[in-house]
Amino acid sequence: MSPRTINRLKLIGIGAIAVAPVLGSYLLYWFWSPGGYTNYGTLLEPRAVSEITLSSTDGTAFSFGQLRGRWVLVTVDSGRCSAQCEKKLWTMRQVRQAQGKDVPRIERVLIIDDDGKPAEQVIHDYAGTWFVRAKESAMPASFVAEGSNRDHIYLVDPRGNVMLRFPEAPDPKRMIKDISRLLRYSRIG
Repeated sequence: MSPRTINRLKLIGIGAIAVAPVLGSYLLYWFWSPGGYTNYGTLLEPRAVSEITLSSTDGTAFSFGQLRGRWVLVTVDSGRCSAQCEKKLWTMRQVRQAQGKDVPRIERVLIIDDDGKPAEQVIHDYAGTWFVRAKESAMPASFVAEGSNRDHIYLVDPRGNVMLRFPEAPDPKRMIKDISRLLRYSRIG
């Protein structure tokens, strides 16, 4: 082979090496779908929390705007707070406490969707949780699920968008992992 041919082959080889990663990325993007995801909760299309007027159990006005700048774990349930409701409150408390130095970045809210009033023991056991009331007809549309909105725990980001929904009877360890990852990489809240 002549030196000219060898130089051309070298140039073509260098060009192929430069184009291969770009071509590979396009092929992966269009023709490959990952088998699994790293997040446990279901990522939702971010929806702003409806700014409806809620009231705390003592009758004072409450708005999600009060919690802007913090991550908020939210669940919806009856004021009578069944065993399933208490389990969700317990899970939210434990997930928050497991965040260590990031505990102040997280708030917890129970939206009561009926006329029931939480027992004093429940309020005492889950101190720090915001117990707020909304009528079913005035329920924030952001927290509606395919089934019952009482089945889930939601995560609201510091800008006031519902962004993650955890399944019914969630695994606290996996929730902790999801939220820890969000707090580590988030520059807001």
